[in-house]
Amino acid sequence: MQRFSSIYCLFKKNEYFIRHSFCTNHLIKFYHNMKTLSNTWFTEGYIDFELKKYTLLAYLQEVNKYFDENKLYPQLADLIFHYNNIKGFQENKQYLQQSFPKQLTQLNLERLQIVYEEMIQDNDLMQEMENIIYFALDQLKQSIDGGAELYDMVEESIQINPVGLVPIDTSEGYMLLNSGDNKEINVYGYRVSLFEKKEEPYRSLKTVYLSKFQKKIHITYEQIKHTLINTFKELPNPAVFYIETPLMYPLAETLLPVAKRSLIRYISQVA
Repeated sequence: MQRFSSIYCLFKKNEYFIRHSFCTNHLIKFYHNMKTLSNTWFTEGYIDFELKKYTLLAYLQEVNKYFDENKLYPQLADLIFHYNNIKGFQENKQYLQQSFPKQLTQLNLERLQIVYEEMIQDNDLMQEMENIIYFALDQLKQSIDGGAELYDMVEESIQINPVGLVPIDTSEGYMLLNSGDNKEINVYGYRVSLFEKKEEPYRSLKTVYLSKFQKKIHITYEQIKHTLINTFKELPNPAVFYIETPLMYPLAETLLPVAKRSLIRYISQVA
């Protein structure tokens, strides 16, 4: 991690690197600024199906706008979290505490527990909450499927290739990213970490933006690699991969996160 930080510091010194439709529409417009949902949105305030329905639809309308613009993150991850959160509440409140210790605060967990216990004692409340849950799961799943379809399309268009020989240690190196007719090649330093998650090994890839190069005939990926080696001497024999797609996608919201996941799998196969 110290070497990775020093790469970033070194780069800073090299400046040349550069219910009714009418009612529904009006209620959704009322919530049009709702771009996020709280972790316990379905249990907060008055437990009313219609209220929660329009709250969710307004949120999903905003999410789907991003998908229509080919923007995946953080919306897709947010959808999956809310789906799992509600599914966990439906199955067992303890499941939430075990699965989402970082996302849910103690206050949120206590709120869910109170509502869960109230549901058991109140048949009407239980029925209302069940209606909310079934509706929310169905709507969230539809939006997740839409995001997953976009994700698959981006992933299938991506091509990953090594620049030169691949060293034995591929846990740290550089990722060169380019899409469509974009004349810029974005350069990122990456580092792979391995940790345990639910008793399973899990790889995480962190990146830091370093530079960009203009895509020209006389500027090859090999030349970029040599420039990086000469600039960041902490990695004399780095793993370097270039990732390309013929299609244009938003860099931060789509291409970069999909490329990172794809690179993890690629490295796992060649390591």
